[in-house]
Amino acid sequence: MGIPDIRMLISVEFEVFGHVQGCYFTKYTRDLCSKAGIKGWVKNSKNGTIVGKMQGPKEEVDKMINWLSKEGSPGCQIEKCVLQNTITINRLDYKDFAIRF
Repeated sequence: MGIPDIRMLISVEFEVFGHVQGCYFTKYTRDLCSKAGIKGWVKNSKNGTIVGKMQGPKEEVDKMINWLSKEGSPGCQIEKCVLQNTITINRLDYKDFAIRF
């Protein structure tokens, strides 16, 4: 039994449903991820959802998953957050967290 690696890196894709566009959701997501050291991207989809990919320390990504699922930006109404392709990674594929258009 070793000490768990608290710096374990994970990658996860997400899609947030509900009233999430037009309330600065992507900006808040970018700012919070950047502050937490999470890399990746976020954007508004044509379906009215928010989609993105996060990579970073598991503990920080888990906090953001909670924010994406329950809290969100002021004025938004989250119905659900769907996660896909959650994997452990050895290195980050992105150097920052960006809003895509």
